[in-house]
Amino acid sequence: MTATTPPLPATRIVIPWRPAPSRLDAFERVVSWYRSALPEVPLQTVDTDDTPFVLAACRNAAMRAAADDEVVVIGDADTIPEREPLVAAIRAAVTSPFVQLPYDEYRWLGASGSAEYGAGVALEDCTVEQYVEGACSGVYVATPRVWSAHGGQDEGFRGWGFEDAAWYLAHTTLLGSAPARHRGRVYALHHVGEVRAGAAYDANAERMQRYRDAAGDEAAMAALVAPQRDSVS
Repeated sequence: MTATTPPLPATRIVIPWRPAPSRLDAFERVVSWYRSALPEVPLQTVDTDDTPFVLAACRNAAMRAAADDEVVVIGDADTIPEREPLVAAIRAAVTSPFVQLPYDEYRWLGASGSAEYGAGVALEDCTVEQYVEGACSGVYVATPRVWSAHGGQDEGFRGWGFEDAAWYLAHTTLLGSAPARHRGRVYALHHVGEVRAGAAYDANAERMQRYRDAAGDEAAMAALVAPQRDSVS
């Protein structure tokens, strides 16, 4: 008798997305990968129409739109996971009290590696421009119930920077553990980078410092995320 693989739990894939010329190629390759790897799982994009684009708000909106115990895969528009770790993360998310990260190795391919992938080279064989130590973004897997338990992501981070690192500290402090990682890799594709300077970036850096100051202090962190907690519940 041939063993059958049990079906996935109720799951949706959501990609925060606002079109930008340099990002279109990566976005199309990410969507193509998901539709090939998990054709049975519905995929949609989300944009909250904030100006500037607010990634944290898009991620929270993706969770609000799902049922409490539905599994939501929130994938960045430039990042491709591996199928088996992603499936393992989806199955674990059904009962886990923690957000799942379907990787323990983050590979930024850069222009050369991304071009190789576009030419048909397998992701695992593409040139890696940087291994990003401690990465905690790219692909999140969780139920809305778990996402709201620690306040989701802070929509006060405007434009580029820090919302994922702040989220990691809030998760670890309020849920008593870092997000659960699965052995595997994600691959970030090339696009024009965001400007890491200016008033908005400086404001984000200052906001991040509040999370560093509250890290490990459950009461302080709870007070810090309280304004956004209601918005993701």
